[in-house]
Amino acid sequence: MPPDIRSVQIGEHQVVFIDDFLQDPQALKDVACASEFTPYARTVERKGYPGLRAPVPAAYSEALTALMDPLIRLNFQVPDELPLRKSACAFSLTTTPPEALGPLQRTPHFDASSPHHMAVLLYLCDDEHGGTAFYRHKATGVQRVTADNRDRFLDSYYAELNARPPKPRYFDDSDEHFEFLGMMPARFNRLVVYRGSLLHSAVVNPALSLSADPRSGRLTVNSFYDF
Repeated sequence: MPPDIRSVQIGEHQVVFIDDFLQDPQALKDVACASEFTPYARTVERKGYPGLRAPVPAAYSEALTALMDPLIRLNFQVPDELPLRKSACAFSLTTTPPEALGPLQRTPHFDASSPHHMAVLLYLCDDEHGGTAFYRHKATGVQRVTADNRDRFLDSYYAELNARPPKPRYFDDSDEHFEFLGMMPARFNRLVVYRGSLLHSAVVNPALSLSADPRSGRLTVNSFYDF
């Protein structure tokens, strides 16, 4: 276990983070610089991750999972008897200009409404590239989407979306529908762990971050776990 595992409360929920996570983060960034990135599968639909992805070395994925399994169970109260399921790790670069974002990419989102779906994000860029922000949906009060409130939230969300399409921008601060609760800033070699059911958004600086070059762009490693 790394020596400095910390957590903060944002809104009503916990976000865990570890600074200086890798002993040699530049080595992993060098791998990204030598990788072939391709558009995220749903980019043509203007849905999902707004940029490029590339596979991460298996050694990183395996070592991360060995650490995350007990860490997530301990910090997020996951029952021991539930088996772990993991998606592939991926390098990610945000590259889509604001005017090309689809309506769903312009608002906070959730990854899944299952109770133990976890997002694990490693920043291989610094704080000029924003961070990850968390929100409350004003009309429903929802911060975390669950099986019990999912339909109520989505009905309200889509009604708002259809009544007035969101502006072509990366979401950051509060607006008439979502209240900004707080942000986990980007920091080179910072690992962040949070429930994928929380309403959240990448905070992106379009003037600096929309680059396909891993050396200068908003480079992260994205992993997802479920139990």
